[in-house]
Amino acid sequence: MMDFEAALRAKIDGKTKPLGALGRIEALAAQVARVQHSLTPRMERGRLILFAADHGIAAEGVSAYPAEVTRQMVLNFLAGGAAANIFARQAGLPVAVVDCGVAGAPIEHPALIARRLASGTANSRHGPAMTADQRDAALALGRELAGEGEFDALCLGEMGIGNTSAAALLAAKITGQPVAGFIGRGTGVDGAGLARKQAVLEAAAARTAPRLAPAEALAEYGGFEIAAMAGAMLGAAEARRLVLVDGFIAGAAALVALGLEPGIRENLVFAHRSAEQGHAALLAALGAEPLLDLGLRLGEGSGALLAWPLLRAAAAMLNEMASFESAAVSGPA
Repeated sequence: MMDFEAALRAKIDGKTKPLGALGRIEALAAQVARVQHSLTPRMERGRLILFAADHGIAAEGVSAYPAEVTRQMVLNFLAGGAAANIFARQAGLPVAVVDCGVAGAPIEHPALIARRLASGTANSRHGPAMTADQRDAALALGRELAGEGEFDALCLGEMGIGNTSAAALLAAKITGQPVAGFIGRGTGVDGAGLARKQAVLEAAAARTAPRLAPAEALAEYGGFEIAAMAGAMLGAAEARRLVLVDGFIAGAAALVALGLEPGIRENLVFAHRSAEQGHAALLAALGAEPLLDLGLRLGEGSGALLAWPLLRAAAAMLNEMASFESAAVSGPA
């Protein structure tokens, strides 16, 4: 009997097209099939989970926007007015908004998933961003939410002023590379702001060894929303779901998740190449080639949502495209 990989290759190559003519769509179709372990995979149901939390390091002036924007954007998500909401509506995907650590008083809204771990993380320039217990709780939260419901794939997004700084520090510590290579303008700091951001992150990085284990790096420098995304990637893999990994911050979460469980790599689809300067270095460290390159640097899962139709098209090609035999089309000579 033909094994699964051989049968999958034969099914893709037997479609009415020259060998390899659909390029990366063929590889994406194979990835979907492997994750579901099915030659007729389903890719109809998706969901965006948007995790929000604040960062203590934002007090160091590393962002062009004040920390209260995290809360304001959570309310915007709940009202349906953000780019992620628009893209999700166009894609027909539901949006779940999760408060896992927005600073200030708890947000009261019937549609909000309130799972606060604290009023933001601590300032990682001076000490660990979170305790080991908080880190583990954030990972467990993401894992739990990613396993709920009937979905074929998840888009993961985030909101948190200061989280490009957290992502840069995580990437540096997990890869052992200098943090300078992962620092970008984030929400749009000017030249002076970029210099200040670099000085702050260099000081924060100097607190610990040049390279840390992923779990240790997450506690020292991560954010609750980044930890929750990493946990969601682990939970999605356990449920045989794919994850569309968004940009720089989601990429840092993927670096953590892969460090904790390398076997989830097949479940991750890297959606797009962010315009955030550090994302190219992060993708290189991950050995990942994203599907899209649109100059985005928004976060929120926006790039993941835009890549969702490609995932659906790949599965549809595998399921619906005629073969040379079924269409009575002559194959290659």
